[in-house]
Amino acid sequence: MQEEFVFSGFGGQGVMFAGQLLAYTAMDEGLEVTWIPSYGPEMRGGTAHCFVVISDRVIGSPLVAHPTNGIIFNKPSFDKYEPLVAKGGRLVVNTSLVTQKSLRDDIHVIEIPATDIAYEIGDQRLTNMVLLGALLRDHPILSLEALKQALEAHIPNHRRNLLEKNYQAIARGAERIYA
Repeated sequence: MQEEFVFSGFGGQGVMFAGQLLAYTAMDEGLEVTWIPSYGPEMRGGTAHCFVVISDRVIGSPLVAHPTNGIIFNKPSFDKYEPLVAKGGRLVVNTSLVTQKSLRDDIHVIEIPATDIAYEIGDQRLTNMVLLGALLRDHPILSLEALKQALEAHIPNHRRNLLEKNYQAIARGAERIYA
């Protein structure tokens, strides 16, 4: 098994943390992992992205040309990465910020109003956890419980006060898949 992921959105949306948390979850579960973030002007509101590769064998290269999974936070990221998702892959789209529909019929598209759900919980910064919950409910290569355990183990100390809300966001994202 090998899965490649691209997480992409505006800087400040938690794109990097979402990718890093997925990587930590896989690592904590004994899998091989790479995580490649893109820093630079993205940190000031431009498009930020990171790539994660998870495998049950040694990873030959951390570079990803056609990820099997795209987690898209905003429209510029949709425009850039929707065409690159591998045939048979999956695209998780934050419909709170992306109204455009994918015209591809060779990928599985999951549409979820993640930012709206995060606002309902009380903090737009939870958008990333809503998207992760939806992704792992639809494609359970890692359990939601393992994701929560990794979150508890790796959340920065200055964000620990948001731990319960993060759990709620993961659950709400997962619930939306079959709602």
